[in-house]
Amino acid sequence: MCGRFTLTVDPSELQDSFGDFTFPDQFAPRFNIAPTQPVLAIPNDAKNKADFFLWGLIPSWSKDPSIANKLINARGETIAEKPSFRGAFKYKRCLILADGFYEWKAQEGAKTKTPYFIHMKDRNPFTFAGLWDEWQSPNGDALRTCTIITINPNELMSTLHNRMPVILDKKNYADWLDPAPRTPESLLHLIQPFPADKMSAYPVSTMVNSPGNDRAELVVPA
Repeated sequence: MCGRFTLTVDPSELQDSFGDFTFPDQFAPRFNIAPTQPVLAIPNDAKNKADFFLWGLIPSWSKDPSIANKLINARGETIAEKPSFRGAFKYKRCLILADGFYEWKAQEGAKTKTPYFIHMKDRNPFTFAGLWDEWQSPNGDALRTCTIITINPNELMSTLHNRMPVILDKKNYADWLDPAPRTPESLLHLIQPFPADKMSAYPVSTMVNSPGNDRAELVVPA
């Protein structure tokens, strides 16, 4: 799964890295983004503009918004069939901005898992493949939410966990953000592990275990 990640770069750096998109003028660096919190995402609405969505998908048809707590991740192998995801996979896809994420490794003989910080070797920001939707509350308020797609791990991630988030190559952004309805067959080839040789990981402090901790010390090697 993917349960915590970071976005610590400023808007100008994102603009340099993703010149085809526009971003908010300012936002605070985040070192411990957790489920139910705002995440920066680019939806496939043909505007190529990033905005904040709540992490945890609430399908438009849902009667209970608490379902978001169960839908922070979507398994890539089943998104075309699962009722919670198949509509969004066809109609509402997004890129979720990040520059790192965390995973917890079980250590033999240890009672607690060791958190690891995973990032690109070049330290550049990247994007998770995501799905989004808009939910109307009973009082008429619109709430936009999203989920991160996961897949079997690459060689690096398999040493830490049995899942990893789907990270999209820039050459596939236009395909993923196509505003037109898409068949599963036309997109499933994008749901695959990112090359391990472009990624790096190292252990960090267990301070990251608490979502209340959100500061630069969290990504310092332990």
